[in-house]
Amino acid sequence: MADSLIRVENIVKRFGPFTALNGVNLEVFAGEVHALLGDNGAGKSTLIKTLAGVHEPTSGQIYIEGNPVNFRSPRDATTAGIGTVYQDLALNQLMSVTRNFFMGRELTNIFGTLKMDDMDKVAHDEMVKIGIDISDPSQAVGTMSGGQRQTLAIARAIYFGAKVLILDEPTSALGQKQQMEVLKTIKKVRGYGNIAIILITHNEIHAQLIADRFTFLSLGEVIGEGKAADLHGPDIRRLMAGGAEIANLEQELNAI
Repeated sequence: MADSLIRVENIVKRFGPFTALNGVNLEVFAGEVHALLGDNGAGKSTLIKTLAGVHEPTSGQIYIEGNPVNFRSPRDATTAGIGTVYQDLALNQLMSVTRNFFMGRELTNIFGTLKMDDMDKVAHDEMVKIGIDISDPSQAVGTMSGGQRQTLAIARAIYFGAKVLILDEPTSALGQKQQMEVLKTIKKVRGYGNIAIILITHNEIHAQLIADRFTFLSLGEVIGEGKAADLHGPDIRRLMAGGAEIANLEQELNAI
């Protein structure tokens, strides 16, 4: 297999006396969806915020295309090619699709005037590439469906150079039809072949539908990993629950 696009080695993150990540290793390759799973408090959010430059690791090393990187800010991570799409999407619902697409990176002429026609075309074309045809990019984002908003945020990250795309619970709070829109978008991005996708989700079914490999976290440590073909429903459910056997949990409940 080719070298990983992003590799995390022995990452530790402490907040005072609390250890949120304790020696986490992770490797993600271009052209794959890597699902990061675990119960609440497993360390998923801390890990993605470390990869995104929000938190500096206490120790350990992150590598991009084999080169060690040190992020002191989200801008550092973005410059290195990490695009993170959080649940809140960082979109302004009152602004247009185009203005959200280029927020903070607008195209202007020599007089500083916005080149709206050029930006409208880019925003439209980039969204079409991954499956959503917005006929009017001047429409307010608030008029879009949740799935379309996810696609906008993903298209924006890719256009501005994301080699590693981190998706934080992209299907949560969406209806079934919109969830499928997002999964189709992820599949199209995977088909590019040059982008590594890290998918954080609580939805076991979505993970099984779209992920090529899995890593399971519990209490800040990796408790399991493997290819999708080697994992089955009971394995995934057990590891998502922090490694606890479902039968043991049922026994405890029945004893009450």
